Amino acid sequence: MAASVCRVGSTVGRVLAKARSPILLSLRRGQASVNFAQCLLGAPETHVTSLDNGLRVASEDTGHGTCTVGLWISAGSRYESEKNNGAGFFLEHMAFKGTKKYPQTALEQQVESMGAHLSAYTSREHTAYYMKTLSKDLPKAVELLSEVVQSCSLSEADIEQQRGVVLRELEEVEGNLQEVCLDLLHATAFQGTPLGQSVLGPSSSARSLTRQDLVDYINSHYKAPRMVLAAAGGVSHEELVGLAKSHFSGVSFEYEGDAVPVLSPCRFTGSEIRMRDDALPLAHIAIAVEGASATSPDIVPLMVANAIIGSYDLTYGGGKHLSSRLARLAVEDNLCHSFQAFHSSYSDTGLLGIHFVSDKHNIDDMMHWSQNAWMNLCTTVTESDVARGRNALKASLIGQLNGTTPICDDIGRHILNYGRRIPLAEWNSRIDVSPNAVLLSEQFDFMFTDVYIHPFVGCDSQNGARRLLQVHLRQVSGCGGCWPRGAATGLQQDAQRHVLAPLLKPSAGCSRSALQPYPSFLQVNT
Repeated sequence: MAASVCRVGSTVGRVLAKARSPILLSLRRGQASVNFAQCLLGAPETHVTSLDNGLRVASEDTGHGTCTVGLWISAGSRYESEKNNGAGFFLEHMAFKGTKKYPQTALEQQVESMGAHLSAYTSREHTAYYMKTLSKDLPKAVELLSEVVQSCSLSEADIEQQRGVVLRELEEVEGNLQEVCLDLLHATAFQGTPLGQSVLGPSSSARSLTRQDLVDYINSHYKAPRMVLAAAGGVSHEELVGLAKSHFSGVSFEYEGDAVPVLSPCRFTGSEIRMRDDALPLAHIAIAVEGASATSPDIVPLMVANAIIGSYDLTYGGGKHLSSRLARLAVEDNLCHSFQAFHSSYSDTGLLGIHFVSDKHNIDDMMHWSQNAWMNLCTTVTESDVARGRNALKASLIGQLNGTTPICDDIGRHILNYGRRIPLAEWNSRIDVSPNAVLLSEQFDFMFTDVYIHPFVGCDSQNGARRLLQVHLRQVSGCGGCWPRGAATGLQQDAQRHVLAPLLKPSAGCSRSALQPYPSFLQVNT
């Protein structure tokens, strides 16, 4: 502390180091907190404009010499059927195979001549096509994105070529055990619903998808009201709106017949799935309960709770002095190689869980202490724990927005989820007013009456982790689309006011407290 006030080694510095004046330290802490709040309030504003066809244009001028611009679309594996599961991921590959105006070679030359980076991704509820380039090349970037999204060639030869690429990627993904484990987690948690489908889709679907399937997918989902043109960096909002009118005014907002995409309600099912392979040296395990939706008032407390549990890896320093209690136990008892608390939120539900990697002899112990970490949130969480979690969450949210591409992605997803961009200053305020230790304990005590689910991949212990399911076997019944606790505040009001998702409205007579016994086990051994 003294070194930050006076030069290290000076006489005054040594005196301050010995005395540690509380008045001086409190003054410096106050100054830092004011500067932090002022910094957040001084962040660039996000401007949003809607075109006549419903397409929304959002931008944030950060003053950089570069910018990221892209299209975010309400389309993903949750909107797919069992027949066309993987169509969105397949289209992501086809987007870079050329358009009617720019064949593949010409498209690649255009991007390379700008020194730009063109990319895309598909998730369960969103699809994005974006480009990072110099600010002066914004008009050309918007034109190329317009061509990629609206005029993809979809030639039969390219489809067959990309079919082989997709099948190879599916084989490669099988080697990523963490991704396989989390896909299995969704598959068993939301079994029988579209949210349980993987983003990549099964290999059988990749082999059977036709050009007409891809065309139908585009016609059903790539509509103006489901799109957001977002940009961040050295961009002018007026210029971006003009470019959007030039290149996207022709995007249709009408659907043919009954082709309107429906966000199917999901159903959380407590269950277990295993893929046993004794040849693997380690086990990848995920346990989870039903979490909060992206627009739920419970989302911030859950994010704070995740920060309290934290993460751990063998490469971390600190050892027994780590702030996370579960991390300290992992170090002292050699429980696992790594763990990560996570919360995956979707339009009307979510998953709160822990993923860890361990050898087969420590699975039971790690399962026990992972449950114990959750139970501590219901019983022994302290004010200092909550304060630490809040600060860690704030640092994480700010650190994630390091660069024009993360900012642009944040803008696109927020507009689709909430109808507006939630600024960091508002997140900071929401975190500061999140529940204290007592209220957080009550909230988690209520939440953990829901069922635990725990798929895991890898080597198996003799007892597995079945004790967990023998204790907690209750789930929310008949609550597809209801808001947790029946509340409709803050983020929910934004979604209800702006987002075109009628199925997200609370179901009539639906109660979060409607709990019924629902034992369900699913086990797969290989």
